[in-house]
Amino acid sequence: MAALGWLTPRRRSTTARSVLAGEASAEAARKSSQEAEAPPSPDEEAEFPVHGDDRAAAFFDLDNTVMQGAALFHFGRGLYKRKFFDTRELAKFAWQQAWFRLAGVEDPEHMQDARDSALSIVQGHRVSELKSIGEEIYDEYMAERIWPGTRALAQAHLDAGQKVWLVTAAPVEIAQVIARRLGLTGALGTVAESVDGVYTGRLVGEPLHGPAKAEAVRALAAAEGLDLSRCAAYSDSHNDIPMLSLVGHPYAINPDAKLRRHAREMDWRLRDYRTGRKAAKVGIPAAAGVGAVAGGTAAAIALHRRRR
Repeated sequence: MAALGWLTPRRRSTTARSVLAGEASAEAARKSSQEAEAPPSPDEEAEFPVHGDDRAAAFFDLDNTVMQGAALFHFGRGLYKRKFFDTRELAKFAWQQAWFRLAGVEDPEHMQDARDSALSIVQGHRVSELKSIGEEIYDEYMAERIWPGTRALAQAHLDAGQKVWLVTAAPVEIAQVIARRLGLTGALGTVAESVDGVYTGRLVGEPLHGPAKAEAVRALAAAEGLDLSRCAAYSDSHNDIPMLSLVGHPYAINPDAKLRRHAREMDWRLRDYRTGRKAAKVGIPAAAGVGAVAGGTAAAIALHRRRR
């Protein structure tokens, strides 16, 4: 199946496309979160995140940070099951997912191919249809892959009365499903163009990746009246250094080699749930301490059993 192009015209600079993608994602995230319930009230105040600080929020990358593997690839498996595309395309998704899991890092070429394929597959389908399918795919392929430790970190922010957002290159509709199912505030994700509720096969701006994520967080923070120096961000990838550098509390979660090195140089906090071991410098929110450690250990045991 021929993939359709998704980049905006070349006359736009990379920075302009990043800003456009970020602003579009922030607008979609705010619109979605207005219908969500407020985060639960905390039972007690924690040292960090600070209880009652309504100018603070937390931003979580999704792939390999909150969830094992890539959401886009799991979504592709679900679409194949529903006969959106053929076996050849499934083989491509499977190879890309295998690479992602083995390498533990995002390969730009593989990610671009996956996005091109996804856009061509959903072209002509209704947005409402994909949202409904996304709910089913979450239960089938994603729910069991959530890292308990990272989930505990997010809950610590919610318990402190703060908003928590996913920030991902995955389609915003899928990201919103995952955020809602995890009880988070909302999600920033790649915005696919639609006309009258039908996908056109093009993107608004560019994928929410790298600098575009930082622009989305910046735009959302401005709209929400947040103080980024009091906010936290969590990611596994060096591609998200621009986003992590925006906030006053950056965390490297399951970091790739480049991010681990950068985090150590910058004295950022690290946590690795893939093996259950603590990184050289461990720093987790006080309210999430016990839950995060237990979650990381549980994840390590599960992975060990799968490998036996």
